[in-house]
Amino acid sequence: MSEIISIANQKGGVGKTTTAVNLAASLAKRGKKVLLLDIDPQSNATTSLGFARSQYEYNIYHVLIGIKKLSEIILKTDIKKLHLAPSNIGLVGIEKEFYSPNTKNRELILKERLKEVEGRYDYVIIDSPPALGSITINVLAASDSVIIPIQCEFFALEGLAQLLNTVNLLRKTLNPALKIKGFLPTMYTSQNNLSKQVLEDLILHFKDKLFHLDNEEGYIVVPRNVKIAESPSFGKPVTEYAAKSKGSIAYNDLASVILGEQL
Repeated sequence: MSEIISIANQKGGVGKTTTAVNLAASLAKRGKKVLLLDIDPQSNATTSLGFARSQYEYNIYHVLIGIKKLSEIILKTDIKKLHLAPSNIGLVGIEKEFYSPNTKNRELILKERLKEVEGRYDYVIIDSPPALGSITINVLAASDSVIIPIQCEFFALEGLAQLLNTVNLLRKTLNPALKIKGFLPTMYTSQNNLSKQVLEDLILHFKDKLFHLDNEEGYIVVPRNVKIAESPSFGKPVTEYAAKSKGSIAYNDLASVILGEQL
């Protein structure tokens, strides 16, 4: 059985796509078969792996509306065992399709589409859009768990309660098994007092939901790192672009924790 992990936060610019891409790459480098599913209309996960729009004809939009099977749009990446289901700006039109009178079980469309590749991958990592709309509802309804990146900056916790309420609502209705795998502090700067304060607040309120290595003290925190910012322009995860950077180490540590839960 594949483990389906979504990366979600309705606030944009929190490192959601960066987390999805680098977690997927780190798991694949450890020998796991991984599908990175880009379901954000901005398609940043797709471009982060070096794919231009001209390199693929079909994307996740065509899967959701039933024109293509998921297996028919999947692309191989430069990383062995890492595959990509690409997205495109045309996905913004899916709302109209979802709320067509002919659409049944609209919240479970992605879950149904994923059944086709069930068991082919060890992990399916889903990069969701920065909104709590029908796409994100589909993502959470299809997921086993969700990782929530939280930027260590002003307004970091704003809107978090709404996302947690959505998760709880889905547990009561569409997906009783959905779990919060953890909160991931991102864009942390140790020299910045605000960053330190946000991290302290996260530890105070969500200590049990932060990631940490069993053999080490402290928590996994993704630093604000120039290599992370540069890597998408080279079409590579930071784990490939700058393997020894602090950002790469953080995401490798996150992958270690995810894998440790499977042991």
